[in-house]
Amino acid sequence: MEAASPAEQGFINRALNRIEVVGNKLPDPSMLFLISLIVVWILSWLMSGIEFSEIDPRSGVPIVINNLLAGDAMATFLSQMVTIFTGFAPLGVVLVAMLGVGVADEAGYFNTSIKMTLSWTPKALMTPMVVFVGLISHSAIDAGYVLVIPLGGIIFYAVGRHPIAGIAAAFAGVSGGFSANPIPGALDPLLQGFTQPAAQIIDPSVLVNPLGNYFFTGISSILIVALGWAITDLIVEPRLNRTTPIDDDAEGSPQMDTVDPVERKGFIWSTLTLVAGLVVLVLVLLPADSPMRDASGSLNSFSAPIMQSIVPLIFLLFLIPGVVFGYVTGKFRNSKDMVDAMTKSMNGMSYYIVMAFFCSLFVYAFGQSNIGALLALKGAALLKGLAMPGGVTIVGIIFLTAFVNLFVGSASAKWALLAPIFVPMLMQVGISPELTQAAYRVGDSSSNIITPLMPYFPLVVVYCQRYFKKTGIGTLTSIMLPYSAVFIVVWAIFLLIFWSIGIPLGLQASYTYPPM
Repeated sequence: MEAASPAEQGFINRALNRIEVVGNKLPDPSMLFLISLIVVWILSWLMSGIEFSEIDPRSGVPIVINNLLAGDAMATFLSQMVTIFTGFAPLGVVLVAMLGVGVADEAGYFNTSIKMTLSWTPKALMTPMVVFVGLISHSAIDAGYVLVIPLGGIIFYAVGRHPIAGIAAAFAGVSGGFSANPIPGALDPLLQGFTQPAAQIIDPSVLVNPLGNYFFTGISSILIVALGWAITDLIVEPRLNRTTPIDDDAEGSPQMDTVDPVERKGFIWSTLTLVAGLVVLVLVLLPADSPMRDASGSLNSFSAPIMQSIVPLIFLLFLIPGVVFGYVTGKFRNSKDMVDAMTKSMNGMSYYIVMAFFCSLFVYAFGQSNIGALLALKGAALLKGLAMPGGVTIVGIIFLTAFVNLFVGSASAKWALLAPIFVPMLMQVGISPELTQAAYRVGDSSSNIITPLMPYFPLVVVYCQRYFKKTGIGTLTSIMLPYSAVFIVVWAIFLLIFWSIGIPLGLQASYTYPPM
Protein backbone atom coordinates (compact mmCIF):
# COMPACT_ATOMS: atom_id res chain seq x y z
CA MET A 1 0.00 0.00 0.00
CA GLU A 2 1.30 3.44 -0.87
CA ALA A 3 1.93 6.07 1.79
CA ALA A 4 -0.41 9.01 2.17
CA SER A 5 0.33 12.22 0.31
CA PRO A 6 2.32 14.96 2.12
CA ALA A 7 -0.80 17.09 2.52
CA GLU A 8 -2.43 14.29 4.47
CA GLN A 9 0.55 13.64 6.71
CA GLY A 10 -0.47 16.05 9.45
CA PHE A 11 0.04 15.63 13.16
CA ILE A 12 -2.97 13.35 13.65
CA ASN A 13 -1.98 11.00 10.84
CA ARG A 14 1.60 10.81 12.14
CA ALA A 15 0.23 10.03 15.59
CA LEU A 16 -2.00 7.31 14.17
CA ASN A 17 0.92 5.86 12.22
CA ARG A 18 2.85 5.69 15.48
CA ILE A 19 -0.10 3.99 17.15
CA GLU A 20 -0.09 1.43 14.35
CA VAL A 21 3.59 0.66 14.96
CA VAL A 22 3.15 0.37 18.74
CA GLY A 23 -0.08 -1.58 18.44
CA ASN A 24 1.45 -4.10 16.05
CA LYS A 25 4.03 -4.90 18.73
CA LEU A 26 1.37 -5.86 21.25
CA PRO A 27 0.76 -9.59 21.75
CA ASP A 28 -2.34 -11.25 20.37
CA PRO A 29 -5.38 -10.68 22.66
CA SER A 30 -5.27 -14.33 23.75
CA MET A 31 -1.69 -13.87 24.89
CA LEU A 32 -2.62 -10.57 26.54
CA PHE A 33 -5.05 -12.50 28.73
CA LEU A 34 -2.45 -15.16 29.50
CA ILE A 35 0.09 -12.50 30.45
CA SER A 36 -2.57 -10.72 32.53
CA LEU A 37 -3.36 -14.00 34.30
CA ILE A 38 0.32 -14.47 35.24
CA VAL A 39 0.54 -10.85 36.42
CA VAL A 40 -2.55 -11.35 38.63
CA TRP A 41 -1.00 -14.48 40.14
CA ILE A 42 2.25 -12.68 40.96
CA LEU A 43 0.50 -9.59 42.33
CA SER A 44 -1.79 -11.73 44.48
CA TRP A 45 1.28 -13.35 46.02
CA LEU A 46 3.09 -10.04 46.58
CA MET A 47 0.04 -8.26 48.01
CA SER A 48 -1.41 -11.10 50.08
CA GLY A 49 0.53 -10.08 53.20
CA ILE A 50 -0.39 -6.39 53.06
CA GLU A 51 -3.10 -5.03 55.32
CA PHE A 52 -5.53 -2.63 53.64
CA SER A 53 -7.90 -0.21 55.34
CA GLU A 54 -10.52 -0.32 52.57
CA ILE A 55 -13.70 -2.09 53.68
CA ASP A 56 -14.95 -4.89 51.46
CA PRO A 57 -18.63 -4.03 50.83
CA ARG A 58 -19.45 -7.73 50.51
CA SER A 59 -18.21 -8.71 53.97
CA GLY A 60 -17.98 -5.45 55.92
CA VAL A 61 -14.37 -6.16 56.94
CA PRO A 62 -11.06 -4.83 55.56
CA ILE A 63 -10.35 -6.28 52.14
CA VAL A 64 -7.77 -9.06 51.85
CA ILE A 65 -5.88 -10.09 48.73
CA ASN A 66 -5.96 -13.86 48.25
CA ASN A 67 -2.70 -15.53 47.24
CA LEU A 68 -3.52 -17.49 44.09
CA LEU A 69 -0.08 -19.14 44.07
CA ALA A 70 -0.78 -20.85 47.38
CA GLY A 71 -1.00 -24.64 47.09
CA ASP A 72 -4.70 -24.96 47.85
CA ALA A 73 -5.63 -22.06 45.56
CA MET A 74 -3.63 -23.50 42.67
CA ALA A 75 -5.09 -26.97 43.25
CA THR A 76 -8.61 -25.48 43.11
CA PHE A 77 -7.75 -23.56 39.94
CA LEU A 78 -6.45 -26.66 38.15
CA SER A 79 -9.35 -28.86 39.24
CA GLN A 80 -11.91 -26.28 38.07
CA MET A 81 -10.18 -25.12 34.88
CA VAL A 82 -12.57 -26.95 32.55
CA THR A 83 -15.70 -25.72 34.30
CA ILE A 84 -14.28 -22.19 34.49
CA PHE A 85 -14.02 -22.24 30.70
CA THR A 86 -17.30 -24.00 29.91
CA GLY A 87 -19.14 -21.84 32.45
CA PHE A 88 -17.81 -18.61 30.92
CA ALA A 89 -21.04 -16.71 30.28
CA PRO A 90 -20.15 -14.93 26.99
CA LEU A 91 -19.03 -18.21 25.37
CA GLY A 92 -22.41 -19.92 25.22
CA VAL A 93 -24.18 -16.66 24.40
CA VAL A 94 -22.05 -15.97 21.35
CA LEU A 95 -21.99 -19.54 20.03
CA VAL A 96 -25.76 -20.06 20.30
CA ALA A 97 -26.58 -16.71 18.67
CA MET A 98 -24.06 -17.27 15.89
CA LEU A 99 -25.53 -20.68 15.01
CA GLY A 100 -28.72 -18.94 13.91
CA VAL A 101 -26.97 -15.97 12.36
CA GLY A 102 -24.66 -18.31 10.44
CA VAL A 103 -27.57 -20.12 8.77
CA ALA A 104 -29.16 -16.85 7.61
CA ASP A 105 -25.78 -15.57 6.40
CA GLU A 106 -24.75 -18.73 4.55
CA ALA A 107 -28.19 -19.09 2.93
CA GLY A 108 -27.80 -15.61 1.44
CA TYR A 109 -30.72 -14.01 3.25
CA PHE A 110 -28.62 -11.14 4.59
CA ASN A 111 -26.94 -10.40 1.27
CA THR A 112 -30.23 -10.36 -0.62
CA SER A 113 -31.90 -8.19 2.04
CA ILE A 114 -29.12 -5.63 1.84
CA LYS A 115 -29.08 -5.51 -1.97
CA MET A 116 -32.85 -5.18 -2.22
CA THR A 117 -32.99 -2.44 0.41
CA LEU A 118 -30.34 -0.38 -1.33
CA SER A 119 -31.79 -0.96 -4.82
CA TRP A 120 -35.16 0.44 -3.71
CA THR A 121 -33.68 3.58 -2.19
CA PRO A 122 -34.23 6.97 -3.93
CA LYS A 123 -31.04 8.78 -4.92
CA ALA A 124 -31.74 11.63 -2.48
CA LEU A 125 -31.81 9.17 0.44
CA MET A 126 -28.88 7.05 -0.69
CA THR A 127 -26.44 8.28 1.96
CA PRO A 128 -28.63 7.73 5.04
CA MET A 129 -29.76 4.37 3.72
CA VAL A 130 -26.17 3.19 3.18
CA VAL A 131 -25.29 4.25 6.75
CA PHE A 132 -28.44 2.61 8.14
CA VAL A 133 -27.86 -0.66 6.29
CA GLY A 134 -24.34 -0.58 7.70
CA LEU A 135 -25.79 -0.33 11.21
CA ILE A 136 -28.17 -3.25 10.91
CA SER A 137 -25.55 -5.39 9.13
CA HIS A 138 -23.94 -6.01 12.54
CA SER A 139 -26.48 -8.78 12.96
CA ALA A 140 -24.90 -10.67 10.06
CA ILE A 141 -21.47 -11.45 11.50
CA ASP A 142 -19.02 -9.82 9.03
CA ALA A 143 -21.49 -9.13 6.19
CA GLY A 144 -21.14 -5.40 6.73
CA TYR A 145 -17.42 -5.44 6.02
CA VAL A 146 -17.48 -7.83 3.08
CA LEU A 147 -20.74 -6.72 1.45
CA VAL A 148 -22.12 -3.36 2.61
CA ILE A 149 -18.87 -1.37 2.42
CA PRO A 150 -17.95 -2.32 -1.18
CA LEU A 151 -21.64 -2.01 -2.16
CA GLY A 152 -21.60 1.54 -0.82
CA GLY A 153 -18.92 2.39 -3.37
CA ILE A 154 -20.69 0.59 -6.20
CA ILE A 155 -24.03 2.31 -5.50
CA PHE A 156 -22.53 5.80 -5.28
CA TYR A 157 -20.58 5.16 -8.49
CA ALA A 158 -23.72 3.95 -10.27
CA VAL A 159 -25.66 7.14 -9.46
CA GLY A 160 -22.81 9.47 -10.43
CA ARG A 161 -21.45 10.20 -6.97
CA HIS A 162 -17.93 9.70 -5.64
CA PRO A 163 -17.56 5.98 -4.90
CA ILE A 164 -15.11 6.48 -2.03
CA ALA A 165 -17.72 8.67 -0.33
CA GLY A 166 -20.08 5.68 -0.49
CA ILE A 167 -17.39 3.44 0.99
CA ALA A 168 -16.79 5.99 3.77
CA ALA A 169 -20.51 6.28 4.57
CA ALA A 170 -20.88 2.50 4.72
CA PHE A 171 -17.72 2.13 6.84
CA ALA A 172 -19.04 4.80 9.22
CA GLY A 173 -22.27 2.83 9.65
CA VAL A 174 -20.75 -0.63 9.89
CA SER A 175 -17.84 0.17 12.20
CA GLY A 176 -18.28 3.69 13.59
CA GLY A 177 -21.87 2.89 14.54
CA PHE A 178 -21.00 -0.56 15.84
CA SER A 179 -23.06 -0.06 19.02
CA ALA A 180 -25.98 1.73 17.38
CA ASN A 181 -28.47 -0.85 16.19
CA PRO A 182 -32.28 -0.98 16.39
CA ILE A 183 -32.12 -4.78 16.19
CA PRO A 184 -30.90 -6.72 19.26
CA GLY A 185 -27.89 -8.80 18.38
CA ALA A 186 -25.25 -11.07 19.88
CA LEU A 187 -23.18 -8.08 21.03
CA ASP A 188 -25.76 -7.14 23.68
CA PRO A 189 -25.60 -10.36 25.72
CA LEU A 190 -21.88 -10.69 24.94
CA LEU A 191 -21.02 -7.43 26.71
CA GLN A 192 -23.53 -8.16 29.48
CA GLY A 193 -21.64 -11.40 30.10
CA PHE A 194 -18.61 -9.35 31.16
CA THR A 195 -20.51 -6.50 32.84
CA GLN A 196 -22.47 -8.64 35.29
CA PRO A 197 -19.50 -10.57 36.76
CA ALA A 198 -17.61 -7.27 37.04
CA ALA A 199 -20.49 -5.73 38.98
CA GLN A 200 -20.67 -8.78 41.23
CA ILE A 201 -17.12 -8.08 42.40
CA ILE A 202 -18.74 -5.42 44.57
CA ASP A 203 -22.29 -6.76 44.92
CA PRO A 204 -22.92 -10.47 44.21
CA SER A 205 -26.66 -9.81 43.99
CA VAL A 206 -26.39 -7.48 40.98
CA LEU A 207 -28.02 -8.69 37.76
CA VAL A 208 -27.60 -6.95 34.40
CA ASN A 209 -30.22 -7.45 31.68
CA PRO A 210 -28.74 -8.39 28.27
CA LEU A 211 -30.88 -5.58 26.80
CA GLY A 212 -29.86 -3.08 29.48
CA ASN A 213 -28.61 -0.66 26.79
CA TYR A 214 -31.20 -1.44 24.12
CA PHE A 215 -33.21 1.81 24.24
CA PHE A 216 -30.02 3.86 24.10
CA THR A 217 -28.40 1.91 21.25
CA GLY A 218 -31.69 1.72 19.32
CA ILE A 219 -32.32 5.48 19.46
CA SER A 220 -28.61 6.10 18.85
CA SER A 221 -29.07 4.55 15.41
CA ILE A 222 -31.13 7.61 14.41
CA LEU A 223 -28.35 9.88 15.66
CA ILE A 224 -25.57 8.00 13.84
CA VAL A 225 -27.53 7.88 10.57
CA ALA A 226 -28.16 11.63 10.75
CA LEU A 227 -24.52 12.41 11.58
CA GLY A 228 -23.19 10.05 8.92
CA TRP A 229 -25.50 11.63 6.34
CA ALA A 230 -24.43 15.17 7.17
CA ILE A 231 -20.70 14.40 7.36
CA THR A 232 -20.72 12.47 4.07
CA ASP A 233 -22.70 15.02 2.05
CA LEU A 234 -21.32 18.22 3.58
CA ILE A 235 -17.69 17.39 4.39
CA VAL A 236 -16.33 14.12 3.03
CA GLU A 237 -17.74 13.96 -0.51
CA PRO A 238 -17.08 17.64 -1.38
CA ARG A 239 -13.46 17.18 -0.23
CA LEU A 240 -13.09 13.96 -2.23
CA ASN A 241 -14.47 15.68 -5.34
CA ARG A 242 -11.78 18.36 -4.96
CA THR A 243 -8.79 16.24 -4.02
CA THR A 244 -9.36 12.62 -5.09
CA PRO A 245 -10.20 12.10 -8.78
CA ILE A 246 -11.46 8.67 -9.77
CA ASP A 247 -8.88 6.74 -11.80
CA ASP A 248 -9.62 6.46 -15.50
CA ASP A 249 -9.15 2.71 -15.30
CA ALA A 250 -11.10 2.27 -12.06
CA GLU A 251 -11.78 -1.42 -11.41
CA GLY A 252 -15.25 -2.84 -11.79
CA SER A 253 -18.36 -1.65 -13.50
CA PRO A 254 -20.46 1.20 -12.10
CA GLN A 255 -23.39 -1.21 -11.80
CA MET A 256 -24.70 -3.03 -8.76
CA ASP A 257 -25.44 -6.74 -8.92
CA THR A 258 -29.16 -7.27 -9.32
CA VAL A 259 -31.36 -9.58 -7.28
CA ASP A 260 -32.63 -12.44 -9.43
CA PRO A 261 -36.29 -13.61 -9.25
CA VAL A 262 -35.45 -16.66 -7.15
CA GLU A 263 -33.66 -14.53 -4.54
CA ARG A 264 -36.56 -12.08 -4.53
CA LYS A 265 -39.02 -14.92 -3.95
CA GLY A 266 -36.85 -16.30 -1.16
CA PHE A 267 -36.62 -12.86 0.44
CA ILE A 268 -40.40 -12.41 0.41
CA TRP A 269 -41.14 -15.81 1.96
CA SER A 270 -38.40 -15.65 4.58
CA THR A 271 -39.35 -12.10 5.59
CA LEU A 272 -42.99 -13.12 5.89
CA THR A 273 -41.85 -16.00 8.08
CA LEU A 274 -39.88 -13.58 10.26
CA VAL A 275 -42.88 -11.27 10.63
CA ALA A 276 -45.14 -14.24 11.41
CA GLY A 277 -42.71 -15.38 14.08
CA LEU A 278 -42.72 -11.96 15.71
CA VAL A 279 -46.52 -11.88 15.63
CA VAL A 280 -46.69 -15.30 17.29
CA LEU A 281 -44.24 -14.14 19.95
CA VAL A 282 -46.35 -11.06 20.71
CA LEU A 283 -49.51 -13.18 20.93
CA VAL A 284 -47.79 -15.53 23.36
CA LEU A 285 -46.64 -12.62 25.53
CA LEU A 286 -49.98 -10.76 25.66
CA PRO A 287 -52.08 -13.00 27.98
CA ALA A 288 -51.79 -12.15 31.68
CA ASP A 289 -51.10 -15.83 32.39
CA SER A 290 -48.50 -16.20 29.64
CA PRO A 291 -45.85 -18.81 30.52
CA MET A 292 -43.25 -16.22 29.45
CA ARG A 293 -44.19 -13.96 32.39
CA ASP A 294 -42.89 -14.28 35.95
CA ALA A 295 -45.00 -15.25 38.95
CA SER A 296 -46.24 -11.67 39.39
CA GLY A 297 -47.22 -11.36 35.70
CA SER A 298 -44.28 -9.15 34.71
CA LEU A 299 -42.49 -9.53 31.39
CA ASN A 300 -39.40 -7.48 32.16
CA SER A 301 -38.20 -8.87 35.47
CA PHE A 302 -35.02 -10.94 35.59
CA SER A 303 -37.00 -14.04 36.57
CA ALA A 304 -39.41 -13.76 33.62
CA PRO A 305 -38.75 -16.58 31.12
CA ILE A 306 -38.86 -14.09 28.23
CA MET A 307 -35.90 -12.21 29.73
CA GLN A 308 -34.00 -15.45 30.11
CA SER A 309 -34.79 -16.41 26.51
CA ILE A 310 -33.29 -13.43 24.67
CA VAL A 311 -30.35 -15.34 23.18
CA PRO A 312 -32.48 -18.34 22.09
CA LEU A 313 -34.95 -15.91 20.51
CA ILE A 314 -32.12 -14.22 18.59
CA PHE A 315 -31.08 -17.71 17.45
CA LEU A 316 -34.59 -18.61 16.24
CA LEU A 317 -35.38 -15.25 14.62
CA PHE A 318 -32.34 -15.63 12.39
CA LEU A 319 -32.40 -19.40 11.96
CA ILE A 320 -35.98 -19.84 10.72
CA PRO A 321 -35.94 -17.11 8.00
CA GLY A 322 -32.50 -18.35 6.95
CA VAL A 323 -33.77 -21.91 6.54
CA VAL A 324 -36.82 -20.72 4.58
CA PHE A 325 -34.64 -18.60 2.29
CA GLY A 326 -32.22 -21.47 1.77
CA TYR A 327 -34.91 -23.95 0.76
CA VAL A 328 -36.86 -21.51 -1.45
CA THR A 329 -33.72 -20.49 -3.38
CA GLY A 330 -32.28 -23.99 -3.56
CA LYS A 331 -29.25 -23.10 -1.46
CA PHE A 332 -30.38 -25.73 1.06
CA ARG A 333 -31.57 -29.01 -0.44
CA ASN A 334 -31.59 -31.10 2.73
CA SER A 335 -30.94 -30.87 6.45
CA LYS A 336 -27.22 -31.52 5.94
CA ASP A 337 -26.89 -28.21 4.06
CA MET A 338 -28.36 -26.40 7.06
CA VAL A 339 -26.00 -28.21 9.42
CA ASP A 340 -23.08 -27.38 7.13
CA ALA A 341 -24.04 -23.70 7.37
CA MET A 342 -23.99 -23.92 11.16
CA THR A 343 -20.65 -25.71 11.00
CA LYS A 344 -19.19 -22.99 8.80
CA SER A 345 -20.34 -20.30 11.23
CA MET A 346 -18.61 -22.20 14.06
CA ASN A 347 -15.42 -22.43 12.01
CA GLY A 348 -15.37 -18.66 12.01
CA MET A 349 -15.70 -18.66 15.80
CA SER A 350 -12.63 -20.82 16.45
CA TYR A 351 -10.42 -17.82 17.18
CA TYR A 352 -12.99 -16.43 19.60
CA ILE A 353 -13.13 -19.78 21.44
CA VAL A 354 -9.35 -19.76 21.91
CA MET A 355 -9.46 -16.19 23.19
CA ALA A 356 -12.42 -17.01 25.47
CA PHE A 357 -10.42 -19.82 27.08
CA PHE A 358 -7.63 -17.53 28.27
CA CYS A 359 -10.08 -14.72 29.00
CA SER A 360 -12.20 -16.94 31.26
CA LEU A 361 -9.16 -17.93 33.31
CA PHE A 362 -8.09 -14.30 33.69
CA VAL A 363 -11.57 -13.14 34.72
CA TYR A 364 -11.81 -15.96 37.27
CA ALA A 365 -8.38 -15.21 38.77
CA PHE A 366 -8.98 -11.47 38.84
CA GLY A 367 -12.19 -11.99 40.80
CA GLN A 368 -10.80 -14.61 43.19
CA SER A 369 -7.73 -12.52 44.04
CA ASN A 370 -9.81 -9.51 45.18
CA ILE A 371 -7.41 -7.25 43.25
CA GLY A 372 -10.35 -6.00 41.19
CA ALA A 373 -12.30 -5.08 44.32
CA LEU A 374 -9.27 -3.30 45.77
CA LEU A 375 -8.71 -1.33 42.55
CA ALA A 376 -12.40 -0.41 42.52
CA LEU A 377 -12.32 0.85 46.10
CA LYS A 378 -9.10 2.84 45.67
CA GLY A 379 -10.24 4.21 42.31
CA ALA A 380 -13.57 5.20 43.79
CA ALA A 381 -11.81 6.95 46.68
CA LEU A 382 -9.72 8.88 44.14
CA LEU A 383 -12.82 9.87 42.14
CA LYS A 384 -14.59 10.98 45.31
CA GLY A 385 -11.56 13.04 46.30
CA LEU A 386 -11.54 14.74 42.91
CA ALA A 387 -15.25 15.46 43.38
CA MET A 388 -15.88 15.42 39.63
CA PRO A 389 -19.48 15.50 38.39
CA GLY A 390 -20.76 12.13 37.21
CA GLY A 391 -21.04 13.41 33.66
CA VAL A 392 -17.33 14.28 33.58
CA THR A 393 -16.47 10.79 34.80
CA ILE A 394 -18.60 9.17 32.09
CA VAL A 395 -17.05 11.33 29.37
CA GLY A 396 -13.62 10.34 30.71
CA ILE A 397 -14.53 6.66 30.37
CA ILE A 398 -15.68 7.28 26.78
CA PHE A 399 -12.45 8.95 25.71
CA LEU A 400 -10.24 6.49 27.61
CA THR A 401 -12.01 3.59 25.88
CA ALA A 402 -11.58 5.27 22.49
CA PHE A 403 -7.86 5.61 23.15
CA VAL A 404 -7.45 1.99 24.27
CA ASN A 405 -9.40 0.94 21.17
CA LEU A 406 -6.59 2.29 19.00
CA PHE A 407 -4.36 -0.49 20.38
CA VAL A 408 -6.79 -3.35 21.20
CA GLY A 409 -9.37 -3.73 18.46
CA SER A 410 -11.55 -6.58 19.72
CA ALA A 411 -14.64 -5.24 21.52
CA SER A 412 -15.03 -8.35 23.66
CA ALA A 413 -11.33 -8.61 24.54
CA LYS A 414 -11.18 -4.93 25.45
CA TRP A 415 -14.28 -5.03 27.65
CA ALA A 416 -13.06 -8.21 29.34
CA LEU A 417 -9.96 -6.26 30.39
CA LEU A 418 -11.70 -3.00 31.30
CA ALA A 419 -15.01 -4.13 32.81
CA PRO A 420 -13.53 -5.60 36.02
CA ILE A 421 -11.93 -2.20 36.69
CA PHE A 422 -14.43 0.34 35.35
CA VAL A 423 -17.71 -1.26 36.47
CA PRO A 424 -17.03 -1.86 40.19
CA MET A 425 -15.08 1.39 40.52
CA LEU A 426 -17.92 3.49 39.15
CA MET A 427 -20.48 1.56 41.20
CA GLN A 428 -18.67 2.88 44.27
CA VAL A 429 -19.40 6.45 43.19
CA GLY A 430 -23.04 5.74 42.38
CA ILE A 431 -22.85 4.98 38.64
CA SER A 432 -24.68 1.87 37.45
CA PRO A 433 -23.07 -0.99 35.49
CA GLU A 434 -25.46 -0.31 32.58
CA LEU A 435 -24.37 3.33 32.29
CA THR A 436 -20.70 2.37 32.42
CA GLN A 437 -21.30 -0.22 29.70
CA ALA A 438 -23.12 2.36 27.55
CA ALA A 439 -20.18 4.77 27.91
CA TYR A 440 -17.80 1.99 26.91
CA ARG A 441 -19.86 1.25 23.79
CA VAL A 442 -19.77 4.88 22.67
CA GLY A 443 -15.99 5.12 23.02
CA ASP A 444 -15.37 1.73 21.43
CA SER A 445 -17.50 2.44 18.36
CA SER A 446 -16.33 5.98 17.69
CA SER A 447 -12.64 5.20 17.18
CA ASN A 448 -13.06 1.93 15.26
CA ILE A 449 -12.87 3.75 11.92
CA ILE A 450 -9.51 5.45 12.47
CA THR A 451 -7.40 2.64 13.89
CA PRO A 452 -5.29 0.69 11.38
CA LEU A 453 -5.32 -2.19 13.89
CA MET A 454 -9.00 -2.83 13.27
CA PRO A 455 -8.82 -6.16 11.36
CA TYR A 456 -10.87 -4.94 8.39
CA PHE A 457 -9.17 -1.56 8.03
CA PRO A 458 -6.68 -2.75 5.37
CA LEU A 459 -9.57 -4.38 3.47
CA VAL A 460 -11.41 -1.04 3.31
CA VAL A 461 -8.21 0.51 1.91
CA VAL A 462 -8.28 -2.12 -0.85
CA TYR A 463 -11.91 -1.24 -1.62
CA CYS A 464 -10.91 2.40 -2.05
CA GLN A 465 -7.96 1.47 -4.27
CA ARG A 466 -10.42 0.11 -6.85
CA TYR A 467 -11.30 3.73 -7.61
CA PHE A 468 -8.16 5.61 -6.53
CA LYS A 469 -5.00 3.50 -6.60
CA LYS A 470 -3.01 5.92 -4.45
CA THR A 471 -5.24 5.32 -1.45
CA GLY A 472 -3.20 4.36 1.60
CA ILE A 473 -3.82 3.89 5.30
CA GLY A 474 -3.18 7.58 5.93
CA THR A 475 -5.61 8.52 3.18
CA LEU A 476 -8.42 6.43 4.60
CA THR A 477 -7.71 7.68 8.12
CA SER A 478 -7.99 11.29 6.99
CA ILE A 479 -11.29 10.49 5.24
CA MET A 480 -12.76 8.83 8.32
CA LEU A 481 -11.42 11.26 10.93
CA PRO A 482 -14.39 13.69 10.64
CA TYR A 483 -16.79 10.82 11.36
CA SER A 484 -14.79 9.66 14.38
CA ALA A 485 -14.40 13.14 15.88
CA VAL A 486 -18.05 14.11 15.43
CA PHE A 487 -19.36 10.72 16.55
CA ILE A 488 -17.49 10.66 19.84
CA VAL A 489 -18.33 14.26 20.80
CA VAL A 490 -22.00 14.27 19.78
CA TRP A 491 -22.66 10.71 20.95
CA ALA A 492 -21.14 11.46 24.35
CA ILE A 493 -23.36 14.55 24.65
CA PHE A 494 -26.31 12.43 23.54
CA LEU A 495 -25.63 9.94 26.36
CA LEU A 496 -25.47 12.78 28.89
CA ILE A 497 -28.78 14.17 27.57
CA PHE A 498 -30.30 10.69 27.86
CA TRP A 499 -29.11 10.62 31.46
CA SER A 500 -30.29 14.13 32.36
CA ILE A 501 -33.77 13.57 30.91
CA GLY A 502 -34.02 10.16 32.52
CA ILE A 503 -34.84 8.16 29.38
CA PRO A 504 -34.29 4.48 30.30
CA LEU A 505 -31.06 3.04 28.94
CA GLY A 506 -32.74 -0.30 28.35
CA LEU A 507 -34.71 -3.02 30.06
CA GLN A 508 -34.31 -3.04 33.86
CA ALA A 509 -31.49 -0.53 33.60
CA SER A 510 -30.74 2.28 36.01
CA TYR A 511 -28.33 5.19 35.83
CA THR A 512 -27.41 4.94 39.50
CA TYR A 513 -26.12 2.33 41.90
CA PRO A 514 -27.93 1.31 43.99
CA PRO A 515 -30.90 1.78 41.61
CA MET A 516 -33.13 4.69 42.56
